[in-house]
Amino acid sequence: MIFKRVGEGRPYPDHDTTLREWAELPPRQLRLDELVTVKRNLDLETLLAQDSTFFGDLFPHVVEWEGEFYLEDGLHRALRSALQQRQVIHARVLSL
Repeated sequence: MIFKRVGEGRPYPDHDTTLREWAELPPRQLRLDELVTVKRNLDLETLLAQDSTFFGDLFPHVVEWEGEFYLEDGLHRALRSALQQRQVIHARVLSL
């Protein structure tokens, strides 16, 4: 098992956090098996692309809500870590 659960959609309220606000959150370590994804589908071409982790924030975005950690952005980064046998990732966590 890579993730705690594969979800569909965001069960938490909209938070309207800007990229600048995300960047102000310090990254912290999270185990992959603590994360619930908010996307069911993955673009394999994006996952396997050489520069798939080049654009955007270096760290995945996770929303902590009602005791769960939801992987909002960075599914490709998290899965690439899992494929490299890593069990933890560094992510920015927004607590709601």
